[in-house]
Parts: sequence; structure tokens; C-alpha cells
Amino acid sequence: MKPEVTLANWRQAPHNRWAFHHVRELIPSADIPHDRRRVRELAATPRPLEIRVEPDSGEPLSLAQFLAETQTDGFIVVQRGSILAEHYANGMSPQAPHILMSVSKSMLGLLFGALGIDANRLVADLVPEVADTAYRGATLRHLLDMRTGVAFNEDYLATTGPIVEYRKASGWNALAPGEAPSDLHSFYRHLRERDGPHGGRFNYISPNSDLLGWAIERAGGRPYAELMSEHIWKPLGAEFSAYITVDRLGAPRAAGGMCVTLRDLARVGQWLIEQPSSWVRDIEAGGERAAWDAGTLAAYFPGLPIRYRSQWYILEGEAPLIFALGIHGQNLFIDRRNELVIAKVSSQALPLDAARIGLTMRAVSQLRKCLA
Repeated sequence: MKPEVTLANWRQAPHNRWAFHHVRELIPSADIPHDRRRVRELAATPRPLEIRVEPDSGEPLSLAQFLAETQTDGFIVVQRGSILAEHYANGMSPQAPHILMSVSKSMLGLLFGALGIDANRLVADLVPEVADTAYRGATLRHLLDMRTGVAFNEDYLATTGPIVEYRKASGWNALAPGEAPSDLHSFYRHLRERDGPHGGRFNYISPNSDLLGWAIERAGGRPYAELMSEHIWKPLGAEFSAYITVDRLGAPRAAGGMCVTLRDLARVGQWLIEQPSSWVRDIEAGGERAAWDAGTLAAYFPGLPIRYRSQWYILEGEAPLIFALGIHGQNLFIDRRNELVIAKVSSQALPLDAARIGLTMRAVSQLRKCLA
């Protein structure tokens, strides 16, 4: 481990440029094994991608300039199973698992669907420990679509408050001297306030996803990492094992702790193109636009017709774009109609950078036009 990178600074620039692809050296983790006999091969047919990306101000950017501007650690474009372009920086390599942040939520959404769990069940049916919290009356569908009425401020720059306690419980933040250790499951006892009804507006709350991870373990009767391996990672043909961070008692950080190689992230998209399930089709067609427009992230995508379903974002259009988004610049874009996958992992300084989110969406739009 680099001596200057610690649990106190690993998500801060410039330390994150190293830490984001060395996470298990900082935080306990659980393996998500692949099956070396079932690797989905990706052909390599490189071609120049001549695009110009319009920034908020200044001259248009080439693809190389866009990747540098958005602090990209890894970038790959796959169409019809062939790698058209691939790029690495900041010490990242094709063999290095990079943290997905909230792209992990979208992986969770796929696992939930693969297990065939009834999304209309009450959360407390599977996790009775939260029956007396703000999650009383919430269904698994409310968690999946980020439409619980739980009061929780997802402020990534906060230095005190519930989100900091949440990160300490997950093992992502260092404890203060003399502070007693916590854990993810016991953290939910502190979420008792509501700020609206369940089933209302889109309300982005990461603890919803970790609660889903807990429910998945209860429904599947096995650890989350084992279930992810059996139902997602092995079937999609991953080349390498992945891993996920866990708290001090072994609970997975399902909301953000999954770490995978860039090519395997692209294989997720390729799998959804080649073997779409009814669950994936529901993701592409589902979600409520009005709930999104009234929600907590719409301002980062001004003017874009977006829905959210089962931990995935959907950009509406003739060819809908399914995508996953994580803080500090993690992305997976899937255009099933044009058989196109774009994956990007980054070490941006800000957790949510509106300018760079906009730049990335415009770059993806240009790439889709170039490759349609």
C-alpha cells in the first residue's frame, strides 16, 4: 500500500488515482469468483473514433481530450462483441479491478432480478430488523426504484451527520480516536424519520441499496458475493474474479463497493445485449418519468428525458440507453438496439461533478451517432 494513502483520504484527489484500483488494500473485501472455463471472449477490432465533444465553454474536445478532462482511469467501447477502442491511465491496467461506486447498485439490480424475488414484498418480511424504522411499510420495489420516503441527506461532501456515520459503519471512513466500531446492519436503527411517502418522488438514498443487499442474502440464503458470483458473474463470462468491500461483520457494501476490471464491466453490457431477460426488458421500459423529474438527481441531467428502474437509469429515445452511474466518474452505457457498450472508470476529484457528467453524456451521444 502507498504510505500516503489511508482510509481517511482514499477518496480524495490525487490519492484516489491509486486507491480506486487498489481498494482491497484499504478495506476488507469478499471475492466474487469467475469461471475461467466460461470466459466470454471479446474480439479486438480497433478503429479511430473521430468525435468532437462540446464543453460548457471553450473549444470542442477530441476523444483523447475528453478522457483527460474527465480524469479517466479506463475507457472501452465495444460493439457487436468487438473492442473498438480501449484506454488506460493513472496506473490502471486491463487486469486491475477498479471500484464501481454506485454502478454497484446496478449490478445489485441484475442480481435481484436473476433471483426472481417478488419486488412487491414488504422489506420487513425479509428483514424484520427494520420494521420499526423509517422503512416501515416500504416494499422492495420502493428500494429498487429509489422511491422510499426515508429522510437521509446523500451529501457526499458532508463531514458530519448520518452519511458519515453510514460510511463508518461500512468501513469506508476511519473511526475517530476512542470511537466504538459500528456495522451496516445496526446503522438502520438510526433511520427513523420520513420526509415523504413511500412510492413518491425519486429520492436517491444509498442505504436503500445496502438494505436490498441484506434482503437478497435473506432470500437467497447465502452471502451476497456468492450469489453474485453464481447468478451474474459466472454466467456473463467474466475474465477475472471481482470483489466487494464488506464491513467488519462481513455485510457487503452493495451500494458502492464492487470492484471489477474494465473489460468485465463491458462484458456486463454485452451480456445484457446478447441475453436480455424479461427483467432487463422491464428496466428498459419501466420507471416513472414524473418521479424522476421531481427527484434529487434530475438537476444533473438538465433537459434529458430520464427514468429510473431497478437501480438503472434509462435515457428515453428511439433507441433507449440503459446506463449505470457512480460517483467520481464511473459509468456503464448500454445501447441494446445498436449493440453498443461504453464503459468508463475514473478518479474525478468531485463525487458529483455536474460539468463532467454533462460532458460525458454528450460524449456518449456523439459516440452513438458515430457508431449507429
